[in-house]
Amino acid sequence: MSSASKLSPTLELAMDLISRPSVTPEDEGCQALMCERLKAVGFEIHNLRFGEVDNFWAIRGEKGPIFAFAGHTDVVPTGPESNWQHPPFEPIIEDGMLYGRGAADMKGSLAAMLVAVENFVADYPDHNGRIAFLITSDEEGPAINGTVKVVEWLEERNEKITWCLVGEPSSTNEVGDVIKNGRRGSLGCELKVKGIQGHVAYPHLARNPIHQAAPALAELAAEEWDQGNDFFPATSFQISNINGGTGATNVIPGDVDVVFNFRFSTELSEAILRERSEAILNKHGLEYDINWKLSGHPFLTAEGPLVEAAVKAIKDHCKIDTELSTAGGTSDGRFIAPTGAQVVELGPVNATIHKVDECVNAEDLDKLQDVYQGILKNLLT
Repeated sequence: MSSASKLSPTLELAMDLISRPSVTPEDEGCQALMCERLKAVGFEIHNLRFGEVDNFWAIRGEKGPIFAFAGHTDVVPTGPESNWQHPPFEPIIEDGMLYGRGAADMKGSLAAMLVAVENFVADYPDHNGRIAFLITSDEEGPAINGTVKVVEWLEERNEKITWCLVGEPSSTNEVGDVIKNGRRGSLGCELKVKGIQGHVAYPHLARNPIHQAAPALAELAAEEWDQGNDFFPATSFQISNINGGTGATNVIPGDVDVVFNFRFSTELSEAILRERSEAILNKHGLEYDINWKLSGHPFLTAEGPLVEAAVKAIKDHCKIDTELSTAGGTSDGRFIAPTGAQVVELGPVNATIHKVDECVNAEDLDKLQDVYQGILKNLLT
């Protein structure tokens, strides 16, 4: 393990954060540590606890556009720690890799953000605009009392984020090779198709909901919902769970439960997907109950000062041309973009996120810190 004296400020902070077992929704003092350092460089701190979730909003500057770093201190559970080659909350650098839960998702990013801001403020104490942090401990969990509530609090105060950088691990092979400049929307559905339970030997006295549902589900799966566009692939429909039956081989079930999800582009709205789906179910004469849950609308920052600043900083510090992408799952950017903010996601390589032995190239975090600092310089000087 590298000695503390040889660690960069970014790595030292990253390891301090990783050592705190902040399994969602716990924070374990990560935010207090960040707030203490931000306060020392002139940030006004607002600790915002909603339910059992700790969040904070920190801001520096009096006027002008707001550049906000957004992220989370919570991490996913480790699973059996015996499966890890190193204890997940005892960070270690081995063969140039920093190991520990949260190294990539996303305590490494948090450390890079904070050190970047400390360095930037030291160089430009009277910078243009304002710098902010929106940090939650409810990103890996239900995401009910985290970023979405902080955004509501900001809206009530008429505080508008202009540019937002979410530190999610966006990179694929090397840091900075991919920027997520948008995300697909996510619409989930719980469907219960009702039948009449009976004996399999007397099907005329029953109504098999699995048989009834199957053609409708096949049509939903075969439907072309859209063709995507220049930034998004075509909308995807996927069934994730089907459950029906009593466990007996001679009983026709009384109902069947189906769970499915749409990942949808900006070509469609939630309302259109619901309307078209229910039209197909109705066409097949199903008796059903349905429960829709929207996890997030699609968002896109196709161009603008934030994208330009990020692309330039990556070119300057990583010497590569970055790719703009909207692939992958949802992030907390889905709560921030609807306020009118430009939003991008930029972080370390995502190859080991949520896995056993999560790790990130240690040098990448210092490089990421340089990129973040470069973005601040491009936008606020």
